[in-house]
Amino acid sequence: MSKFIQWARPYRRVSLIAAAWALVQVTGVQGQELLYVASQEEVTVAVIDMSTNQLVETVDLKEFGYSETAKAHHTAVEPDGSHWYVSLIAAGKILKFDRDNQLVGETAFETPGMLSLDPESDLLYVGRSMAAVNPPQRIGVIHRPSMELQEVDVFFPRPHALTVDTRGNRFFSASLGQNSVAYASLGDEDVDLLGLDGMNHMLVQFAVSPDGNWMVGGGQMTGDLLIFDLNGEVPEVVNSIEVGGQPWHPSFTPNGHFVWIPNQAKNTVTVVDTRSWTISNVITHPALAEPHGSAVSSDGSTIYISGRNVAGTYRPADGGDGRPGTVVA
Repeated sequence: MSKFIQWARPYRRVSLIAAAWALVQVTGVQGQELLYVASQEEVTVAVIDMSTNQLVETVDLKEFGYSETAKAHHTAVEPDGSHWYVSLIAAGKILKFDRDNQLVGETAFETPGMLSLDPESDLLYVGRSMAAVNPPQRIGVIHRPSMELQEVDVFFPRPHALTVDTRGNRFFSASLGQNSVAYASLGDEDVDLLGLDGMNHMLVQFAVSPDGNWMVGGGQMTGDLLIFDLNGEVPEVVNSIEVGGQPWHPSFTPNGHFVWIPNQAKNTVTVVDTRSWTISNVITHPALAEPHGSAVSSDGSTIYISGRNVAGTYRPADGGDGRPGTVVA
């Protein structure tokens, strides 16, 4: 079910993508579907044409004056492809680029991590990085046209997992430090808190189903994928699936029938059938090296998984040196 992307030589900039961390897709100009992959160690963003699986450009953020330790982490893209955003953990910045990959704005935010864009408003939500030991107990809300930022109290330590549910008109954030999920209406500063049972899951990231009925989140400590029912005013955990291996950034397929979950500590990807909430497949491949991010093509035909490969278990196909990050389709 999986094949490793072999980049054509004219498009190669580094040994594939160095320490790829996060995937975000967009349908851009003339229907071109692009994938933006942040590289934390290289402080770059790779732009991949999803129709050809070619690396078409590598945006080096160091060329815009950011340091070699800025740590590019996560990306978000406007629905029309006009702008994209990237968080820099150590630099404490969220950057805004146009479709020509020119820097057009930035805003400061302490140790930014996950980004989630509300496509039906001008708001961009920002969480805190996992690397932040004791960040403020607030998330950021950016007005994208002006890049002005406000902070919203979530009342728990280390807010990391973050997603926007446009159908339910809500955002969700989860704590790495305790079993709590904060949620509120989009644009609202008054959050409600949902407590979770059991040991601390350390929810890494959420994904909401296309119909808005379900949300899933992976627990780094428990290895469980939690399933939330979003149909009521209060989200409810109705099921959990043991996938193991530190489930990281999940993605639903466009029809909502499957969730793909990278298992960072197992070097595998688990596929869950949402119609029965059972595991339908576990995928392995040499290039699934500490798999981290995921994204799905708009027609659901291709799923992309990024791998950190910090341990260097994967070596480049051309025999080169180094510890390149990977993207597997």
